[in-house]
Amino acid sequence: MDIRIYYEDTDCGGVVYYANYLKYFERARTDYLERRGLSVAQLMKEGTVFMVVRAEVAYKSPARYGDTLNIETTLDASKNASFTFAHVVREKESGRVVVEGSATLVPTGLDGKLKRLAAELKAALLAPPKGES
Repeated sequence: MDIRIYYEDTDCGGVVYYANYLKYFERARTDYLERRGLSVAQLMKEGTVFMVVRAEVAYKSPARYGDTLNIETTLDASKNASFTFAHVVREKESGRVVVEGSATLVPTGLDGKLKRLAAELKAALLAPPKGES
């Protein structure tokens, strides 16, 4: 997915504020789910919430006001009780890597207790985006 950098995204030096990348990762994860026909709101209605239990960010080069960033998101769902999204953020025009990071999530019930990742949900998470094969 692409994200355009606005003035509000930057610090006083005109560089993207470091914590904003975690918000961009969240948007990319939501986009990843939606492209596979999964809705965060619907999952919540069905009693499943995903909680971040670990996040890592490696800053490679600065992004600035006016840049457009592309976020590539992949998923490792090889475990039954957690899964990890990996993100690579590139400046769209040059392809320069700006940030690499990951977030590990666990499925929980609405009560916050851990639950196993249902097989059908795991399959949907690992499926190619709708309209692609």
